[in-house]
Amino acid sequence: MATQTTAPAGPIVYLGQWVAEAIAAFGQFTQFAGAVFGWLFRRRPYPGTLVPTMFSIGVRSVPVVAITGTFIGMVLAVQAFNQFRMMHIESRLGAVINASLVTELGPVLAATMLAGRIGSSMAAELATMKVTEQIDGLRALGVDPTHYLALPRLVACVVLIPLLTCIADFMGVIGGAIVAIKINHVAGFHYWLHSRDSVELWDIGNGLTKSLFFGVEIAVISCFCGFRAGAGAEGVGRAATEAFVYSFVAILMSDFFLGVFINTVYHSIWPVTLSKLGG
Repeated sequence: MATQTTAPAGPIVYLGQWVAEAIAAFGQFTQFAGAVFGWLFRRRPYPGTLVPTMFSIGVRSVPVVAITGTFIGMVLAVQAFNQFRMMHIESRLGAVINASLVTELGPVLAATMLAGRIGSSMAAELATMKVTEQIDGLRALGVDPTHYLALPRLVACVVLIPLLTCIADFMGVIGGAIVAIKINHVAGFHYWLHSRDSVELWDIGNGLTKSLFFGVEIAVISCFCGFRAGAGAEGVGRAATEAFVYSFVAILMSDFFLGVFINTVYHSIWPVTLSKLGG
């Protein structure tokens, strides 16, 4: 009896498998996110779970965020000074530095740094709990792991990442001012005057709104990667890596779409609101 040989799978087959797996993973992520947000509007986190999580996410991240924000402002001042000096508008350096920090670079780079520190840590911790069967133990005790483990991390990220972004913005403003005024000898009065005229309340709200969404993305993606981690040390490491990579991609994508949406709202609503308030 002749045996039939099967042809090796081609690239189209592998592409189809990858697309199917990606769609299935996205469906699982959507289901997980829905479960987390469901607990958010139904019950508070378990007692004793929120404060330690907030300390780990918020307090321990302050030095990293402060250093990151300071050097963001300093680098902006160094790189932009020569271009502004060629056009003889050095006094307007503060307007560009502070507006860029508050609206874009501060929230995005702070969220990226926090995705590496917080997101990877959360994913590795939850993945270790899954590998050691602690999550199964919670289920055996009648405790929903999503409520007990994921909800406090979501609440902590939503509350604290905007505050950490404020710290990064403030330190960036100070760092940029030190380099521009003390090192490059820009007139301090005009530096702060143009900064005040260029940075509006809308710009600050723009950056904080972005950081709020970034906090949600970091928390949900990191917890999801931890809950679906594979077995062994390799699974824990892969979960931590995936948490950072996916969070970083989500931050950049959401930054683009939020920027488009916020700019549209700004040009259509904000001038009208200001005219009514002025009138």
